[in-house]
Amino acid sequence: MARGTPWHGEVVSIHIAPKAEDPMKSLKAVRAIPGKGLEGDRYFRASGTYSDRPGPGREITLIESEAIEAMARDNELAIAPGEARRNVVTRGAPLNHLVGREFLVGGVRLRGIRLCEPCSHLEGLTRRGVLAGLIHRGGLRAQILVGGEIRVGDPIAPADPSEARAEIPIAGADEH
Repeated sequence: MARGTPWHGEVVSIHIAPKAEDPMKSLKAVRAIPGKGLEGDRYFRASGTYSDRPGPGREITLIESEAIEAMARDNELAIAPGEARRNVVTRGAPLNHLVGREFLVGGVRLRGIRLCEPCSHLEGLTRRGVLAGLIHRGGLRAQILVGGEIRVGDPIAPADPSEARAEIPIAGADEH
């Protein structure tokens, strides 16, 4: 996506799991808390598989519904949106291009931290082929800068750059 190209997306679904490896629960709305994550989620409670590696990239994860659909088309491997184990499923938002950028999900302000590449743990919780099917399109890890409620149907849009917050270092894409 070219710099400056306008885009607008939306929240298609929201998912949390209370503990590591628990099935994801679908919600209509969730509260996003800066420095903590999504209320009720495993990483908010520090009970996720990778909670021993804390950081802003654990606060919220997003994945494009288009990526899930592409995996079904290209790899003949269909999964339900919640099975991707990302918190927010989007449509129309170029997540791979939001690393290091601020954007809005409804009234919640986020900063893309790094890509959320699939791993063998995800494949173990879903099915064989998910790792290959979601490589380079597994979503985005983001930091919550300004909290609030995220609802299904909320718009997703670039944040006004004039309101940008202080820069933070962006972690490498090789981390879980």
